[in-house]
Amino acid sequence: MKIAIIGGGYVGLVSAACFAEFGVEVMVAETDPVRLDRLRAGVMPIYEPGLEELVAANRAAGRLGFTGALDAAIAGAQAVFIAVGTPSRRGGGHADLTYVFAAAEQVLTSLDHPAVLVTKSTVPVGTGRKLAQLAAALRPDLAVEVASNPEFLREGSAIGDFMRPDRVVVGAETERARSVLRALYRPLNLIETPILMTGLETAELIKYAANAFLAMKVTFINEMADLCEAVGADVHDVARGMGFDGRIGRKFLHPGPGFGGSCFPKDTLALARIAQDARAPSRLTETVVAVNEARKAGLGRRIIDAAGTELRGRRVAVLGLAFKPGTDDMRDSPAIPAIEALAEAGAHIVAYDPAAMEAAKPLLPASVRYAASAPEAIKGAELLVVMTEWNEFRALAPARLAAAMRGRIIVDLRNIFDPAAMRNAGFVYHGVGRGHAPRKIAPQKIELDREVEHG
Repeated sequence: MKIAIIGGGYVGLVSAACFAEFGVEVMVAETDPVRLDRLRAGVMPIYEPGLEELVAANRAAGRLGFTGALDAAIAGAQAVFIAVGTPSRRGGGHADLTYVFAAAEQVLTSLDHPAVLVTKSTVPVGTGRKLAQLAAALRPDLAVEVASNPEFLREGSAIGDFMRPDRVVVGAETERARSVLRALYRPLNLIETPILMTGLETAELIKYAANAFLAMKVTFINEMADLCEAVGADVHDVARGMGFDGRIGRKFLHPGPGFGGSCFPKDTLALARIAQDARAPSRLTETVVAVNEARKAGLGRRIIDAAGTELRGRRVAVLGLAFKPGTDDMRDSPAIPAIEALAEAGAHIVAYDPAAMEAAKPLLPASVRYAASAPEAIKGAELLVVMTEWNEFRALAPARLAAAMRGRIIVDLRNIFDPAAMRNAGFVYHGVGRGHAPRKIAPQKIELDREVEHG
């Protein structure tokens, strides 16, 4: 088979490389000339473990190529995947479909043979139906069918998620579209991956519903962490006690500074808007959005309170900038509001992240300095803040930290350190939801967006 993928970003590039690994001939159309040149040179525009090697292997095998010419990309393709960005529209939260419809129109105008047009981008419910209407209007002379094939890729483990998925969701309403998608995913039959065939609207909603539910689990355990701090309980034991229940499960019950990244913030807000527009408001989703935003907004005050004194002129080491380990993605990272608050308080911030520092620089205050390593960042620091749980940070022993730092305060927003070991080493240790004695915490004030609250 031959397929085309429109967009060489995160979803498009990972999908292209993995489909090629399945033995499919894949051509990626990328309109950004700088990104296209980098891809052709073998330089990945994103940080994703294993991606560079997978792309190189499939290019060498002749199954994967990159072009700036859309006509060349779609020539002979049985399926054309749209994998362009769907950012939140400014001020509203609805997904911006400008790039999706622009790409679809270009594809439909250029096609000279029957094909299946597939949305890989996360799109609101009803988008596939509109694309089908667009295809019928622009190309009544051509059999173009529309399908939805949402992605469920976690940054940092995207290749494994694609090659060994929990499930594949296909929204298609013709046998031809279903057969093309079944053929593409046939290699997954060997590992008995469930392939769920649904209608267009159902497939589109599954993606939003899944992400909103996971975001809700993250938000719930963060609220339980606050309660644990107030009453002297340990949130890790609470999470374990919950997670052993098969109805709940252990995943996504890890307390921290709040969720970020390219999916959860955008998709929860978009689902809230979709539900409002359909006059079936999702109050749980709306609250998840509001609680998570309040949590991230309060991080700076949490760190400043832990310092116990004014931060002006004091050196603060920040380990981790990306919203999660295994990626350089800074979109909606909790590190951004936290560092902004510390900079406003006059702290001298030295930050380190194994992958995200270049991506972080345009988003953080100009006063932030960047270290070449974690040991360099913590040297002479009076306060240490852990924002991202990279494995290399876990290896920082208490004695090593004590020898390098001037101060003895640690704010571990990812709970990567052993509280007892840190306290035995003389540190004043602040984790998330791991208070060994009850303490009073100030309740967070949650300001619900009026439009969200009232629909």
